[in-house]
Amino acid sequence: MNIVIFTDTFLPKIDGVGISVDHFCRILASRGHQFVICCPKYGKDDFQQIGDRIHIIRFKNAPLPSYPDIKIVLPSHKKIRKAMTLFPPDLVHIQTPGPLGQYGVLASRMYGIPLIGTYHTLVSEQDTYISVYRLLKMDTLLNFFRSEKKIKKNLDKVERKKSDSIKKKVIFALCNRLYETGAAIISPSHLIREALLKEGVRKPVEVISNGMDLSHFKGAVRKISGPPRFLHVGRISYEKNCEVVLKAFSLILEEYPQATLSIYGDGPALPSLKIESRQLGIDAAVTFHGFVDRNHLPEVYPAYDIFLTASTMETQGLVVLEAISCGLPCVGVNAFALPELIHHERNGFIVEPFDHIAMAEKAMSMVADADLYKRFSEESLSISQEHEIHHCADKLENLYYRVAGKTPPGATV
Repeated sequence: MNIVIFTDTFLPKIDGVGISVDHFCRILASRGHQFVICCPKYGKDDFQQIGDRIHIIRFKNAPLPSYPDIKIVLPSHKKIRKAMTLFPPDLVHIQTPGPLGQYGVLASRMYGIPLIGTYHTLVSEQDTYISVYRLLKMDTLLNFFRSEKKIKKNLDKVERKKSDSIKKKVIFALCNRLYETGAAIISPSHLIREALLKEGVRKPVEVISNGMDLSHFKGAVRKISGPPRFLHVGRISYEKNCEVVLKAFSLILEEYPQATLSIYGDGPALPSLKIESRQLGIDAAVTFHGFVDRNHLPEVYPAYDIFLTASTMETQGLVVLEAISCGLPCVGVNAFALPELIHHERNGFIVEPFDHIAMAEKAMSMVADADLYKRFSEESLSISQEHEIHHCADKLENLYYRVAGKTPPGATV
């Protein structure tokens, strides 16, 4: 089959969407399928092809002022036409609801090609990036105010406002309407599928995990010994609530003074997170490693004992999947898809969002009980097996054939 993919983020930019697109395209290309990937242009590290069957068309763009890593792609009818005529397409697959996702919907209508979409990201939970003060690039001023504890407390309350605002509902409705133009919607998790159905999505929603290459991210059953080493990996952005992890770790340090916390990743919230670390008086025990090449991540996870995340908007949670694939027990929050990877009291604990006290208590309970820790490590490895990448690719390939009205090779009619 010939598939045209539209995505507002792709390699060499590293994130869950780009990695998922890359993995699935490579696996399915090895089975004979061809792909055209329409994505943003980033710079000198861009590449235009992966092997003989994956072609990449890059679009000019402008950065979102409040988060320069997010690219607002500029329209190009010439490039859309090239994507849709490079070879006769059987299917259009949109990966994001941004401009390129919208161009994908338009291309599917113009050329009469079936459309499906993957609901990778809950854009409604990222409305913080379209707030006035961030669009005006006032983050530096906000970071100055964060040094004043009373002002910081009020800012935190504003940023944590419940996700039932009118703005979020409008964003959710617009995204749903876009995805409903397709024949089917893919959700990386069952919980996100339930959330979409609850919001009244009328098209079929099929659960297909983004998957994990367990030949790269792998580990053995772990034992805990010595000072506990805590880990957080991911984009350092406001909706990830990394400051909750810092507050939890500050309580852990009171009981385990030799404990350490390592944070890998970069993003717009990093300056405020460093301020928070200093204010809590834990900066000597916290290391901010910044961006790390994905090729090195399989070596990173096994060097730590427990993974912590306070993110409240994971549609799957790629970094959590990587952590459990390496055998790490985890503590996360009861939001969206995290409970599908962190099974409460099976391979870690789930606490309520923003409850740093409970996060600290649950993390310390694993440190204090070697048998519990070992059992959780065993279960993490077991749960990760359910997300093996080639099994997930089988599901995606079957959906492609079904929506395109094609018969898989070797299938009986």
